[in-house]
Amino acid sequence: EKKITNDRLSELTGIPLGTLSKILAGMNDSPKLANIIAISKALDCSIDYIVNGTPQNDFNYTLNEQEIEFIKKFRELDACGRDIASFVVNREHLRVSEVKSATIEERVAKTITETPKSSAKIISPDSVRRAIGEVASRRSILLYDMPVSAGTGEYLDDATADKINIPDNEKTKSADFALRISGNSMEPKYHSGDILLVERCDTPDVGELGIFVLDGNGYFKQYGGDRLISLNPEFTDILLKDYSEVVCCGKVVGKLKKR
Repeated sequence: EKKITNDRLSELTGIPLGTLSKILAGMNDSPKLANIIAISKALDCSIDYIVNGTPQNDFNYTLNEQEIEFIKKFRELDACGRDIASFVVNREHLRVSEVKSATIEERVAKTITETPKSSAKIISPDSVRRAIGEVASRRSILLYDMPVSAGTGEYLDDATADKINIPDNEKTKSADFALRISGNSMEPKYHSGDILLVERCDTPDVGELGIFVLDGNGYFKQYGGDRLISLNPEFTDILLKDYSEVVCCGKVVGKLKKR
């Protein structure tokens, strides 16, 4: 894995090539501890990995003195202290890896790190736990762009969808996918470019909003039983009897806030 030849490993460890070859070939049942240490240092892995053949964890970490001291102190904390320490570590990890969205950063910064000029702010354990929940409670769903005319297989094809992160809470837990709409037939409540949260279902209840495909054309409308209704009064109702194929892709359960 390291792309190191036996000759190079011999140079890095100071172990004679003949002795090293016997160790690597399994011909030496009792290699010297000094040789094992030298090999582990040269390959930048733990002695446990060299001896046992399996790492202690997925990343085969070797802890330095600062990390060991941190873990010792962490284990002495109570539950509240561990929550706070974990929150800080997780938040900083998200910041440096640029995974966290700007919306979460602003909310967490306002909740936790904002300090008034005139006085110091005391961070309560409850506020920390709330902020931890806001950062952690997110999940990924597929986002589809809904064209003016598209069949079910086109705009609900996973290959053409992008993944987005949404809050994971009571209001969004039923959403199976998201969909970006176009057009103004559902104004003033919904506008072109809005991203809707959709729960898959065969038929919505009368009065519910849904995503429908009529003879291959996609629509976002209110279900009226025998027709599809636009919220914009400038658009006439669409009678379902005029179409040979009517498919419901799901009902709309919410809309993402624009950032």
